[in-house]
Amino acid sequence: MSVLEEMRIRSLGVIDDAVVELSPGFTAVTGETGAGKTMVVTSLGLLLGGRADPALVRIGAKAAVVEGRIALRPGSSAVLRAEEAGAELDEGALLVSRTVSAEGRSRAFLGGRSVPVGVLAELADELVAVHGQTDQQGLLRPARQREALDRYAGDAVAGPLAKYAAAYRRLRAVAGELEELTTRARERAQEADLLRFGLDEIAAVEPLPGEDAELAAEAGRLGHAEALASAAAVAHAALAGNPEDPESVDATTLVAGAHRALEAVRSHDPALAALAERIGEVAILLGDVAGELAGYADDLDADPLRLAAVEERRAALTALTRKYGEDIAAVLAWAQEGSARLTELDGDDGRIEELTAERDGLRSELSVLAQELTDARTEAAARFAEAVTAELASLAMPHARVSFAVGQSEDPEGVEVGGRTVAYGPTGADEVELLLAPHPGAPARPIAKGASGGELSRVMLAVEVVFAGTDPVPTYLFDEVDAGVGGKAAVEIGRRLAKLAKSAQVVVVTHLPQVAAFADRQLLVEKTNDGTVTRSGVTVLEGEDRVRELSRMLAGQEDSETARAHAEELLATARADG
Repeated sequence: MSVLEEMRIRSLGVIDDAVVELSPGFTAVTGETGAGKTMVVTSLGLLLGGRADPALVRIGAKAAVVEGRIALRPGSSAVLRAEEAGAELDEGALLVSRTVSAEGRSRAFLGGRSVPVGVLAELADELVAVHGQTDQQGLLRPARQREALDRYAGDAVAGPLAKYAAAYRRLRAVAGELEELTTRARERAQEADLLRFGLDEIAAVEPLPGEDAELAAEAGRLGHAEALASAAAVAHAALAGNPEDPESVDATTLVAGAHRALEAVRSHDPALAALAERIGEVAILLGDVAGELAGYADDLDADPLRLAAVEERRAALTALTRKYGEDIAAVLAWAQEGSARLTELDGDDGRIEELTAERDGLRSELSVLAQELTDARTEAAARFAEAVTAELASLAMPHARVSFAVGQSEDPEGVEVGGRTVAYGPTGADEVELLLAPHPGAPARPIAKGASGGELSRVMLAVEVVFAGTDPVPTYLFDEVDAGVGGKAAVEIGRRLAKLAKSAQVVVVTHLPQVAAFADRQLLVEKTNDGTVTRSGVTVLEGEDRVRELSRMLAGQEDSETARAHAEELLATARADG
């Protein structure tokens, strides 16, 4: 079994530096009011990923530090989660540390590795159940009571609840999409009209990829045909000669002469031979260029009608690029995207029909699953109430009766459950409330209204004890769960906590000697003269010291003979029960 072995607390509240040694079984933490007992609970809360409050840091200290050592059961899910976080175990124990600075910064460490605080909270769910005054208030809320009932019911509720939750999420998504499609019908129609207009306009022009660039080049040639032809003629004459001027000297003739001169002597010098070859290559290149210039001039189109046609086509393309893209490639991309979007918009009517059918099917499915949840919760509620009622009989409330009210609220927009149309949510259609009839003849009322402080404490303890039998955790921490209780009821609470401690570690912060007497170990938290709790201020009470502390708790006097006799009697009763 996993066990919280010890905690070291430094600079937290009134505690300067103290070590709290715990053990399996039932440990009671006692001490005078204001001595720092609740700091034990606060410290454990920090180790379990609770909120870091800088006000907890002792005045004058830079930070509060809480360190804990938890022995884990080998192979447990807590071990696996710790190892996933990179933690290393120390001989089967997990070292947990939490630091809270005076500025409010918080750091968490698990097995020597820095981890997010959320990892500590995940482990806490598996290792410790904290039950105190704040938790009682939480369990007064109907939502928490439903969660408690579902936790008790186990797989009977968990199975259909998982299916219901998945169907509910899908229904929400379908309903959202359906609402968007139906409420934006006008906007979608306007968008479709604009897309059709644009696509028709582009289709009428029928642009081709790269056509705008090709036409721009052609327009440049047609618009400057005379200048291009003249330049080509002059260049051709310079390279190949002018037939109308036999005296003209051209580049081809000059290069040919140079080549002949070198060819005549190339055998005498390899360097000149290489130059002769290069001049020969130049001659060939000049001949090719001259030929192309002649062909260019012959092929040059100077047709003004063609130029007009090109400019007209360019104007049509420009009209498209002004609206739909910076060039024809962008226009064609817009047309492709617009066509796909138009298909999507045109298909919305069919989509609405599909979604409507799916929505109706999901609502029918939710009705069936909600009914399953109601049936499972109703059955579990009867067992849960019976078990809690039996526990109350052991807590000096023999005539009290606990019950669960499992009901629904009418809602014409809801789902059908039990022949009625009722409201529903992410966890089903049920409204769950824990009721208490404290004595015969009393009406069953919500525990928030029908229970006194002492009764409420015992109901909460009974609920926790019932949970321990169905959904156990290794460690239970009760923070003054006996508030408002005394006398015989306090003895019964102590006896019940001792019984719970036979299967789990139980730590109780208490001011009642009747409860503390049943503990396997009693820790005393004491202040020093300067108002702080130091290492020597948390001690394990044994023998005469324990009798003296119980006497103080009974009568406020450590040396009262009557109180001592009562304290010894309490211890004897507890030992006899054990």
